[in-house]
Amino acid sequence: MKLTWDETAEHFYETGVDRTVLYLVDKNNAYTNGVAWNGVTAITESPSGADETKLYADNIKYLSLRAAEDYGSTIEAYQYPEEWQQCDGGASIATGVYIGQQVRRTFGLSYRTLIGNDVQGNDYGYKLHLVYGATASPSDRQYETVNDSPSAITMSWEVSTVPVPVTGHKPASHVEIDSTKADASKLAALEDILYGTNGTGGSEGTVARLPLPDEIATLMSK
Repeated sequence: MKLTWDETAEHFYETGVDRTVLYLVDKNNAYTNGVAWNGVTAITESPSGADETKLYADNIKYLSLRAAEDYGSTIEAYQYPEEWQQCDGGASIATGVYIGQQVRRTFGLSYRTLIGNDVQGNDYGYKLHLVYGATASPSDRQYETVNDSPSAITMSWEVSTVPVPVTGHKPASHVEIDSTKADASKLAALEDILYGTNGTGGSEGTVARLPLPDEIATLMSK
């Protein structure tokens, strides 16, 4: 069949970021007790590494070797949940009293971006992004006097990661799930894990947690 371009409903794009959740790592190296992170304005993914090393022999380019790839990102937000203090090198020494320059706790993150097209707009679908083994660097904060052009402080953090094991593949720090391709019922089950559930009939709900890649692969392939 001959290739065609610009068919109706095939003009895709990605936009937005929402449903950000922070997961702290507990003593068992599990990402649990997720908390909603309101006020996130941007998450910029910044993969690095994979640089080429050129090898020459016999007067020709003999091999091209690629370095290991690293995943990083930048989080920008107007605010953060109280639990983020531990990830930002803070600690509470009394009610409402915090100190800095403490150990920065490892965390996981999930957030959603929207997929749109020329027919359904932003309602076409979405992607879930899951981040593991993350730590954050300190951020600058510029406080300015209130004036006739008011603005809120935007805080930002550079995030680096250490990948987690993935059976049958190299370790990874970032997992992406596309709602336009994944099974809807399995995706709903995954979101119940990521966001937690309310109890029904007197039973307790479930705590939001971040499953590891192997658990996600099992859940989504059943």
